[in-house]
Amino acid sequence: MSKIIVIGSSGSGKSTLSRELSNILEIPVYHLDKLFWKPNWVMTTKDEQFKIQNSLLDKNEWIIDGNYTGILEERLLSADTIIFLNLPRRICYYRVFKRLLKNFGKTRIDMGKD
Repeated sequence: MSKIIVIGSSGSGKSTLSRELSNILEIPVYHLDKLFWKPNWVMTTKDEQFKIQNSLLDKNEWIIDGNYTGILEERLLSADTIIFLNLPRRICYYRVFKRLLKNFGKTRIDMGKD
């Protein structure tokens, strides 16, 4: 396991699991939300997303956290491990709401800067 993608619904635990795997396996983790969002919640273009993703895929080891299904195919083909978190919707909704309250007014560590 040296090229891992973690995908799933919002609130499924992708970022948390990715950070834990990174600590255990000593492989760098890349959160696509952090890389794809510019200040003031401006989304990168599709071309920029491809360039960013390709620069990650060229590395020897990585954990990539995030869905972005429009560019998912390359990650799927490059990964040696795919983790799909498929939790019940009610658990994901609860976690998203809890995270919203916990981080209100702050930027999470797995998100881009404001």
